[in-house]
Amino acid sequence: MGMLSWAMTALVISVVAAGLGFSGVAAGAAQIAKILFGVFLLIALVLFVMIVLGVGAVAA
Repeated sequence: MGMLSWAMTALVISVVAAGLGFSGVAAGAAQIAKILFGVFLLIALVLFVMIVLGVGAVAA
C-alpha cells in the first residue's frame, strides 16, 4: 500500500470517527493523514524536480 493510500485511509477513519462522536480519535487520525499527505507531496515534488533536471537519467 502506498503512502497516499495510507493518508487516505487515515482521512476516512478520521471522518468516520468524527461522525460517530469520537473527537479524540478523529483528531489523531486527521493529524496522521495531514503528515502522511505532506510527506507524499514532498517526495513527489523532489522526484519531479529530479526529472526536470535529468538527475539519474541514463545517457544513451
